[in-house]
Amino acid sequence: MHLNYTILYNAVPVLIGLIVIESVFLMKEKREDKKNFISSIAIALLNVPFSTITNLAGLYLYTFIYHFRICSISPHSWIAWIFLVFADELSYYWFHRISHQTRLLWASHKVHHSSQKFTLTPGLRVPWTGGLTGSFLFWAWLPFFGIMPFMVLFIKSLAALYQFWLHTETIHQLPKWFEAVFNTPSHHRVHHSSDIIYLDKNYGGTMIIYDRLFGTYQKETFNPKYGLTSDIDSSNPITIELDEWKNLITDLKRSKTWKDRIRYLFDSPGWTPDENYKTTKKLQLELKTIEYKELINEMENQAST
Repeated sequence: MHLNYTILYNAVPVLIGLIVIESVFLMKEKREDKKNFISSIAIALLNVPFSTITNLAGLYLYTFIYHFRICSISPHSWIAWIFLVFADELSYYWFHRISHQTRLLWASHKVHHSSQKFTLTPGLRVPWTGGLTGSFLFWAWLPFFGIMPFMVLFIKSLAALYQFWLHTETIHQLPKWFEAVFNTPSHHRVHHSSDIIYLDKNYGGTMIIYDRLFGTYQKETFNPKYGLTSDIDSSNPITIELDEWKNLITDLKRSKTWKDRIRYLFDSPGWTPDENYKTTKKLQLELKTIEYKELINEMENQAST
């Protein structure tokens, strides 16, 4: 089966055109700024050599694993492509979820969440160190089950194109059936929020079904505040890319035990050896406790009147 890869190349000028149009429009409304725009574009352009190396490493690994496949799946079969769509989404979901819940992977993925604006341009903020943390490994099971390596890379490319349009506030809500199955700007706005209730939710790439299945779905109920819980105070692309790596290395250096070092690497972002750590789970638990106390106080006040 011959796949026409020109769709990927032809999409580039269209994406650039959409970015320029949206950026000009938002800058006039003062909802976008030049520094944010320039740093996002710089991050995307400088990522080209890194992404090329990562794709080549992934292709080499997938090809190696494919030689040991337990079955063969024909690329001519439409059933194979349906399976691949859901398998790719499952791989992306767990890659994305673990990237938020493991400090080592978060050191790379944090870059994508660094912008305090939610437009098409910051959606291009891709970590240069994704290959270093082994992002391509999450798809390595597919060749083992007979999916040809070129099919894996192709479906990943299509999924990346789909996710481009999710980074916008222009589209509010889509039809309910579409919102129920697919990832949409509304779902993705929640994911990019730094509001505690929205943290670590909606990991889907093209679909939202696995979030619903694994309990990480959150509906957009109010306008989010974008960025990080502790924002990076810089527009320098290198500073943005290396910020969490610098923080991680600092924590590792001051650690007194190997147990603490391992936990800094593989525990949730925000974890520290003392009781003052601020992981997402702890922040959300504290929020629920506060809301519960406020509810009790409200009920007691109503009962006394």
